[in-house]
Amino acid sequence: MSLTGAIQIGRSALTASQIGIQVASNNMANAATPGYSRQAIGLDPIRGTRQSLSAFVGRGVTISSIQRQVSEGLRTRLEGAISEQAAARTMLDLFSTIESSLSELGDADLSSELNEFFGAWSERANLTQSSAVVVQRGQQLAGFLNRIAGDLRGTRDGIDADLDINMVEANRLMAEVADLNKKIVSAEVGTAVANGLRDQRDQAIGSLSEMMDVTSVDQASGATDVLIGSTPIVLGDVARPLSVRRVSTNDGIEVSIVSGQNERDVRISSGRIGALLEARETAVGSTLDQLDQLAGQLSFEINKLHATGANINGLTIARSQLTFAPDQTSLALNDPSNDALADLPFSAKNGGFFVHVRHDATGERSSKRIDVDLDGIANDLSRSTLDDTSIDDIVTQLDAVDGINARVDQQGRLEIKSDSGYSFNFADDSSDLLGTLGVNAYFTGTSARDIAVNTELVDHPGSLQVGRIVDGQLIENGTALAIAQRQDEPLTALGGESFRGYWQSGVQRVAGQTGTAINREGSATIVRESLEAQRAGISGVSIDEESIDLLNFQRQYQGAARVISIADQLLQTLLSIV
Repeated sequence: MSLTGAIQIGRSALTASQIGIQVASNNMANAATPGYSRQAIGLDPIRGTRQSLSAFVGRGVTISSIQRQVSEGLRTRLEGAISEQAAARTMLDLFSTIESSLSELGDADLSSELNEFFGAWSERANLTQSSAVVVQRGQQLAGFLNRIAGDLRGTRDGIDADLDINMVEANRLMAEVADLNKKIVSAEVGTAVANGLRDQRDQAIGSLSEMMDVTSVDQASGATDVLIGSTPIVLGDVARPLSVRRVSTNDGIEVSIVSGQNERDVRISSGRIGALLEARETAVGSTLDQLDQLAGQLSFEINKLHATGANINGLTIARSQLTFAPDQTSLALNDPSNDALADLPFSAKNGGFFVHVRHDATGERSSKRIDVDLDGIANDLSRSTLDDTSIDDIVTQLDAVDGINARVDQQGRLEIKSDSGYSFNFADDSSDLLGTLGVNAYFTGTSARDIAVNTELVDHPGSLQVGRIVDGQLIENGTALAIAQRQDEPLTALGGESFRGYWQSGVQRVAGQTGTAINREGSATIVRESLEAQRAGISGVSIDEESIDLLNFQRQYQGAARVISIADQLLQTLLSIV
């Protein structure tokens, strides 16, 4: 081997050790940098040359690569764990918020309000409370329902706002991944690897995983495609932005995520966005639906009894809470196109009710049955609502009763008035029509959001119907007793449960879901921490290891410099001889 060959070997060692020192220094500098992956220099011996028939002499060292120390399989599992943990954390926060809104663990809760409301009716039946107290308890219960509904709707509005904020951040990260793909493809010429850019891309995809369940697919070009299910959201250097689509329906506003200008539906099942979508429907939505169902049936059941109640003075006027457009009064009450009743959580049925009219001066009473035909069968026995009862039919029958007259007023309400010197009341409503229409109602509204005590009762508590006509005789506390007993009666519309039992079942469901969310969040956190620890073992920087590498490369540099120095001295000696 020539002296110049020795110098070239030394030069290659100097270069390799210099790069090694830079790599070790860079690792140490980024030991605390989030998302940084440790880099390692790859060294290969340069193929030797034949010096004799029996010997090859090496020509030094070459740098084959500078590679990140990563596990692609571990990275994929970690992305899934990040998504799951973020979803679990979000769900737990939302269930905790819902539990706080329900306040069932405190002294003032809906179950207590229901007890106090029905207790007031019981006390009124025993003449230990006034009608004004019963009205006040109804207002207190309605206000409590309004408050819970408002809190839940506020939570849902907060979810909608969070969805918009997270969607903006997700689109920013998608655009960042696409831009990094472009830079990586341009930078990685030949066998070079843009380690820093790849770390940035991995970190961006990891942040994206916190928002949704994504799958990353590496391409031969160096780019990484990102998909949600089978829907690509990043292809090479092109990002396909996501957006929140909101559609108004009879049940409220439906929310979904769509991709691209063609608004292709994208199903996100994990991450913060996935959890927000799920919680909006299953956590907040179902709880609000149950609360609305409770409020609607409470209003309906109390109104049915109050509508057929009576008192000593009787009624001189009664109006429905439900209003009808002019083109709806002639439609059958069970006609699907009759919008006045289509969205109610309850309905009238085939049957009828009685109107009792009293002559105030003589006390003479007369009764008339009002038929309500809602069997869905036409006169020719075909399945049709054409011959079923409409509000106009009810007006006609009521107006034919001596002592009262009926009409649909300018607001579209059914109005019944007594003639001068007469009063009236209703009884034995087997059709539930009076409660459905809200005639002589105690409550107004059909949901937790709008339930309230009838303003006529608030202004005139004395008009509360606490009595009842039974076999032609006035039982002065009959309606109050019937309403008080309704508290514990199982109702078909509530799945065979009472008001309080139905609500307690809903509260227990939320408590169970909260417990599940706690366990899920704990498990997901353990899995994520375990995978992050594994990643740190592979890709993390150890200062001790880098210090050892630094010493090795320092010794290599010193040795290479000494080789070059000796070879130079020998060459100078040789030249001096020549």
